[in-house]
Order: sequence, then structure tokens, then C-alpha cells
Amino acid sequence: MPDSSAQIGLTSPTADGVSTGEVSKHEAFWTWARVAALSFGGPAGQIAVMHRILVEEKHWISETRFLHALNYCMLLPGPEAHQLAVYVGWLLHRTRGGIIAGTLFVLPGLVALGTLSWLYAAFGQIGFVNALFFGLKSAVLAIVLEAVVRIGRRALKSRALVAIAALAFVGIFFFSIPFPVIISTAGFIGFSGRKVAPEWFKTGGGHTAKSANGNDTGIIDAQFAAAIPAHVRPSLPRLIKVAIVGGLIWFGPLIVLFATLGPQNVFSTIAVFNSKMAVVTFGGAYAVLAYMAQQAVEHYHWLKPGEMLVGLGFAETTPGPLISVVQFVGFIAAYRMPGALDPVLAGTLGGVLAMWSTFVPSFLWIFLGGPYVEALIGNKSLNAALSAITAAVVGVVLNLAVWFALHTLFRVVNPIRVLALTLNVPVWTTIHWPAVAISFVAMIAIFFLKQGMIRVLAASCVLGVAYYLVTGMT
Repeated sequence: MPDSSAQIGLTSPTADGVSTGEVSKHEAFWTWARVAALSFGGPAGQIAVMHRILVEEKHWISETRFLHALNYCMLLPGPEAHQLAVYVGWLLHRTRGGIIAGTLFVLPGLVALGTLSWLYAAFGQIGFVNALFFGLKSAVLAIVLEAVVRIGRRALKSRALVAIAALAFVGIFFFSIPFPVIISTAGFIGFSGRKVAPEWFKTGGGHTAKSANGNDTGIIDAQFAAAIPAHVRPSLPRLIKVAIVGGLIWFGPLIVLFATLGPQNVFSTIAVFNSKMAVVTFGGAYAVLAYMAQQAVEHYHWLKPGEMLVGLGFAETTPGPLISVVQFVGFIAAYRMPGALDPVLAGTLGGVLAMWSTFVPSFLWIFLGGPYVEALIGNKSLNAALSAITAAVVGVVLNLAVWFALHTLFRVVNPIRVLALTLNVPVWTTIHWPAVAISFVAMIAIFFLKQGMIRVLAASCVLGVAYYLVTGMT
């Protein structure tokens, strides 16, 4: 999506000593590559890395503008850390800058996850490799539980928000209410409820500190103070142009697949599922995972519950957005239903197609909405809706944790349906004690010893292999 706006080249320093000189595209490229290489730890870790490099080290963007961008990205469906990278890249170097920043952000994970997906598909049933994945699955359960606690502490600032979280959990766990319905309902409650009781829907903090050097002026801010560039100004013709070109890029592969292979083909299904997910999944990476796990395992039957944990473990241990796990899901789905293609080629194409359908919309949301973001930031009704959505996400992620726990700690879980009620009842005689033990050790390491995620996952893999070497089982 080309930009016609001219480069701005201001060079005078501001009163705060921040140069208004333009960040070169060469410097931006290698900085975004560095951000991508360090982007472990899910969205919280990735946002922290960007804040440290872009705000505190490079002084490209002020604390205030960084938070404005982050708040906007949290309002959007899809991975907020990736969208934040696209947004800052777009501010710096227009559409081309956003594309470079967003592409580099996912590229290391694309290569790493593609390799790990192939290794799992080819060698996952080998005892030693299976033991590694067994330890990985058990540790991921602890990581998801930690995410519930972390998000809950930040989001549940009132009894009303706690109630929304509880109702969201009950709705999705016991009644299988679709995730988009829960999120849209929560947003409506927050938007409407603020008019009755605004104190019930206060947004949590989390990223409100000043820059480490106390300076809240960045290169972008200094440039914009002198002159607002054309690409940041709202423009209806530009909006229409971006929507048409972006829509063609997003839906082009889907149209071709439908025309040549039909809607029931696995590639068409992967594209449709991930495109839909990119539109309806508000609330961050773990909320997206909850929806994806429900659909990929229970609806499409592409993966088994334990395999979803393997994919999540891969995404946790590779750089890039956590939702890149869609690549693993797409790879396995196409690998097992390759048609006339070689399974490895089919899996690779399925994984890339899943990533395309998931991440292209994030570029589109930023390029479409970026010029209008100032009208959204500070809108109290929208912030109230966001706080209610975030509260509902806590309940959804808790559902994800319970779902993972049942399928990790028990070998057999039977779904029982009574009218509209759905219960996943474990068979207690099938409890898997080694998985319980590794998950317990991982929880101690994360919650009490405050160990890092990579270290915990690596140690859990070692424990899984040790158990296999001693017993010959996983």
C-alpha cells in the first residue's frame, strides 16, 4: 500500500535536547530486527522490550504517545504487541515503515516455529522427543495460570469487573457460549454501565511511568510538533484506498483458494478460520488462544488437546507474538490432510497461510485507524468498554487454564451435556501423576522462586526426559 506523502526532514533540537532529525530507514530496520530477536515472553514481555528500546534508549517516541498507541492497539482484535510495532513503524516511516516493522517482528518466529512444527510432525512420536514435549506441556499449564493472575491483578479493579470475569468463565466453560459473544457483551456492559456507575469501570494501569531519563519528548513528537505529516492526518480518500488495497491483499489468497480448491479444502478452512479469528478476537494473545483452542481442537479436530499445549510451548520459547502458534496449528492441519501435496510442503503452506490470515489484518487496522487514534484515546466510554472486555478476558483465560489442566493432568476427560450445560468431567483413575508433579514444580518456580519462563520450560523438558529414561513412558 504505497504512500505519496513526502519525507519530513527536520533537524533542529528541541528545548529538551531531543533531536528532531529523522530516524534513518537503515537504523530503523536494524532496530526492529533487534526488537524481534528479543521478543520473548508473550505480549507483556514484548511491550516491555519495545518500551525499553524505543522510548528509553532510542528516544524515538515519548512515553505519552507510546501509551496512546498501546491503548489503541488494545482496543483492536488481534495481537497488540505486533500492532504496536506496526503503529510506531508507521509513525516513523509511513506505510512502508509499518510493513517493515511488523514483518520483522514476526519473521524470526515464522522460521523457528516452521522448523519446530516439522520436527514435531516428523519425530513427535519418537520416545525421546515425545518426552521433551511431555515436559513442555506440563510447564505451559503453569505459565497460563500465571497469566491469569497477572492479567487479573491489572484488570479487576472493582467488584463489577470481578463479576464480569466470573460470568465470562461460567459462560464459556459451562455453557460453551462463543468467545465473540462474551467479549461483545462485556464491551456493551462497560460502555453502557459507565453512564450509571463510572467508578465500576476504571481502567487499570500498568504502563504509566515516565521514561527512565524523565524526558517525555521523542523524535516523533518533536517532528509532529513542528508539522503534522500528511499520513497522520485523517483523510477519507486515503481511508478508502487503504481499505480496498488492504482488503485485496488480505482476502486475495482466500478468494483464489475458494475458486480453485473449494470451501471444504483444508487450506480454505485454515484461511477462513484465521481470518475470522483476526476480526473477533479482542483482549490480547491469551484470549485469542482460548478461542483458537476451542475451535481447532473441538470444532475442526485438527489437533488433540495435548498438541495444542505443545504448540503453545513452541510459541512461548520462540521470538515473536504468542499467537504465532497459529502457524503450528495450520502446519499440523495441512500436514495431516495434504491431498496431492507432499505432507511437509502442505504443512509449510498451511502454516504460512495461517500466519498471513492472522497478521495481515493487524497492518490494516493500524493503517486505517492510525490517523483517527487521537479521537479514540481519552474517550471515557471507550475506555470503560475496554476495561469490561479486559475483565471478561480474565474469565476466558481462566477457562483456558482449566481446560489445559484437565487435558494435561488426566488421560481421559469425558464431556457430559445436560440441556444447555456442558461439563468436562475427568476420570479420576486416569490422573497422570508425573504431569501433576512437573506442573507443580513449574508453578513453584514461577510463582514463588520468580524464575524466568525460558528457564522453567527448559527444566520441565529435562524432567520429562528424565522420567522417560527411568520408566520408558511419557
